[in-house]
Amino acid sequence: MKRIILFIFAALILVSIAMVGYQMFYDPGSDQVGMPESSADQIARGAYLARVGDCVACHTMRGGKPFAGGRAIATPYGKIYSPNITPDAETGIGAWNAGDFWRALHNGKSRNGEFLYPAFPFTDYTKVTRADSDALFAYFKTLESVHQSNLQQELSFPYNQRPLLAAWRSLYFRPGSYSEEKSQSAEWNRGAYLVQGLGHCNACHTGRAAFGSSDIKSDMAGGMIPILNWYAPSLTSSTEAGLGNWDQHSIADLLKKGISEKSAVFGPMAEVVANSSQYLTEDDANAMAAYLKSLPQNDGQPDGSDLLTFHDVTAKMIPGAQIYVKYCASCHQSKGQGVASIYPPLAGNRALTMQSAANPIRMVLNGGYPPSTEGNPRPYGMPPFVHVLNAEEVAAVVTYIRNSWGNHAEVVLPTDVSRFVGTPLE
Repeated sequence: MKRIILFIFAALILVSIAMVGYQMFYDPGSDQVGMPESSADQIARGAYLARVGDCVACHTMRGGKPFAGGRAIATPYGKIYSPNITPDAETGIGAWNAGDFWRALHNGKSRNGEFLYPAFPFTDYTKVTRADSDALFAYFKTLESVHQSNLQQELSFPYNQRPLLAAWRSLYFRPGSYSEEKSQSAEWNRGAYLVQGLGHCNACHTGRAAFGSSDIKSDMAGGMIPILNWYAPSLTSSTEAGLGNWDQHSIADLLKKGISEKSAVFGPMAEVVANSSQYLTEDDANAMAAYLKSLPQNDGQPDGSDLLTFHDVTAKMIPGAQIYVKYCASCHQSKGQGVASIYPPLAGNRALTMQSAANPIRMVLNGGYPPSTEGNPRPYGMPPFVHVLNAEEVAAVVTYIRNSWGNHAEVVLPTDVSRFVGTPLE
């Protein structure tokens, strides 16, 4: 028996060593280091692609120089600080070549072969073409050079040991590329490439499995965004934000304007629209909309077991209705119909009736604005009510709007509200 245990132990050690060695030395495409002299068209394309990828959002700290890094990205394992990607030779990527940059996007490795933490979404960026990678690099070389040293990561043990990422990569990452669906149109394929690659939409709209990996079994099926405590709705569920019954124009509007006849963006998605998707070309916005609309839809409906009882009607709905009339109806209207492209409708709004009530609770507490965009330069906002309503009152009004005008959802309790008081807004 001891020999068998020793054999198994030795085998595990050998497998671990082989795993680390494979991840260290397997570097597809890293030999492609050359790139022709950049053209104005290539640089302009790179600038556009950087917008699509929302690179500025993570690589710019609050009040800092664009792309100079330093923004803290909170994870369940500690804080990861984004690196400087300006062309400074010492602290940025000025000493990199196109092959080094491609290695980072395609294979999740730094210039020196060091594993990158998957807070950088290389698991999605691996689908970016080499031509688009080179265009991005050409653009980054033209940025203002900022001498700003990168901050040390603040991760707890053992997550601060980069070599252990070899095991994570072996389980959850394979370098790849986007493969066109021959049965789909060119527009659909363009949308799929953008959504699955630079858009990295599943980074938020797919739940997290073990050790922070995206749950491939629930692709685009929604989930809580770690630490931020916003719920990214499912894009494949007709009971959440499933887009199958949206018209393509409304989806494109939401991406470019931050508001449409169907809904408005808020929370982290408002930042995505402000920094990124509002700059999409009409063709690319429509392509992404076509792809998102085509995602398979789960038509499951709530089973009703946790919906309102008669007691709930008196305990929640009556005071909730009174609060709604006093504070909400002047904008969202008496029947929750809203005002088209100004105040989003509450009736039939799936963002309100998802299983998680996190988002409507946070909106009532903290208020918010859709982003200011070219298509909606002066958005109408919602004031915060955290200093006006207590937890019981917030629970009552959110329960009311989740169960009026044809809406049906679970009851919200004061304890559900209390855990979001004081939660960071971003």
